Amino acid sequence: MPRLLLLVALVCLAVPQERSQAEETRPNILLIMADDLGFADLGCYGSEIATPHLNQLAENGVRFSQFYNTGKCHSSRVCLLTGLYCNQAGSESLKRATTVAAELGKAGYTTSMAGKWHLSKQPTDFGFQKYWGHLSGATDFFHGDNTFRLNGEVWNDFDDDFYTTDANVDYSIRFIDEALQQDKPFFHYIAFNAPHYPLQAPKESIQKYLGRYDAGWQPIREERFARQQKMGLFAGKTLPELPEHVPAWDSLSEQQRRLESFRMAIYAAMVDRLDENIGRLLQHLEQKGQLENTLILFCSDNGACPFERSKHIDIAPWKGGSFYLYDASWATVGNTPLRHYKQTQHEGGISSPLIVHWPGKIKQPGRWEDSPGHLVDVMATLLEVAGAEYPDDAAEPLQGKSLLPLFQGESRDGHESLYFQFSSCRALRQGDWKLVSFYGHDWELYNIDNDRFEQHNLADNHPHRVKEMAQVWHQMAEEIDQAPAGQRKPVKNKPAPHDRGEWHKPQLVEGWEMPDFEEK
Repeated sequence: MPRLLLLVALVCLAVPQERSQAEETRPNILLIMADDLGFADLGCYGSEIATPHLNQLAENGVRFSQFYNTGKCHSSRVCLLTGLYCNQAGSESLKRATTVAAELGKAGYTTSMAGKWHLSKQPTDFGFQKYWGHLSGATDFFHGDNTFRLNGEVWNDFDDDFYTTDANVDYSIRFIDEALQQDKPFFHYIAFNAPHYPLQAPKESIQKYLGRYDAGWQPIREERFARQQKMGLFAGKTLPELPEHVPAWDSLSEQQRRLESFRMAIYAAMVDRLDENIGRLLQHLEQKGQLENTLILFCSDNGACPFERSKHIDIAPWKGGSFYLYDASWATVGNTPLRHYKQTQHEGGISSPLIVHWPGKIKQPGRWEDSPGHLVDVMATLLEVAGAEYPDDAAEPLQGKSLLPLFQGESRDGHESLYFQFSSCRALRQGDWKLVSFYGHDWELYNIDNDRFEQHNLADNHPHRVKEMAQVWHQMAEEIDQAPAGQRKPVKNKPAPHDRGEWHKPQLVEGWEMPDFEEK
């Protein structure tokens, strides 16, 4: 071989070859899930909370106005990761499912995760090559718990500066950097525990919102609704009255009002810190030259949480061991203007933000997408984007349908029926019609196009539609979701009370004092 050709051959062997054209066009994928974030808790969905980085993603991407989850933490994660309904996948065990991580890994992606798992075993047992986070459904943001793992091994390196939201992004950056060294596209899933209870945030984050909520829930709710309408949501609609179970702000004592304002300030600080860390991650992607070729999806696992389980509120919320929550009153604001909350299958429980950002791939950036979508659609979407296939020999057929046409401003062949179930709460959506039961009570029927806020129950006007849709729900529950018989019982022949005792704790204020912000 001539000496020059030999030299060229040796150089080619020594230098890593460039990706093929097909490999170059496959985007990185960043999937972000928040926890218990309400429909209206982001600035780009009407909130007063500072979320500039998510707002920017929305401005340059597309926001969904009718995107659905399951109303509960673990079941939403099952649907997101498998493209199946929760029981169909085997619930927390995932025993009848493959995961999007496993299939993207087969297709040549690096796969990693940071944050809350809340399913069986560990992410590294289900296709994630790298993982840092907690296996539990909730954790102390400052002290953590004993379920933290790093790549399958116990991790307990908590220090004085530890805050779970920050650490999630620290490890996300680490895993993404390691992936980029492999010259492959990456799939990274970051599942924040924020703003799930306990409500805890760094002191400086809380201070930004002190006094912001002194006016109470109704003025804040009205401000959010006004912003939503200015953004193009709910045109011509009227904000419903506060639910009967939410007390008038003026009926509270001065001390109660101080506590309520403070609890919401903590929550706002958690969302603010969440956005700040997402901004840190986006900045890192930009510095690495990867932001332009990364598909980003941001979603929430359910609507705002109404459960009043506060304890240890004598401990400042910027310290481990504190356990503040807010109740249904602020959760009503979180889900403005939708009805009800986490666990229920009314719109406030199952409808939450979806922001999609993909430079050069979103038609008319900044627009709203009004077509319904569901967490089961995420896997189908990511497989299509990555050029991967759902396995022919999978135990269960994929339920989701790709959202990709909607990103591109086109229509898609959507779901004939969308099925919802958690515990004794259930729903079915067909076109503009929605059938829903509140904790096993009588079926209610709403026309979502005319009545997104579910204020006018039409069940008595359309008994045949109620019967037919109820039959479809039971058929899907048994044949597709494979829900246990106890979750498929007929509804009670009683109207729903639309209230729960666990949404309230009026005695909470006794003995409470504002924490000392000057304390070291």
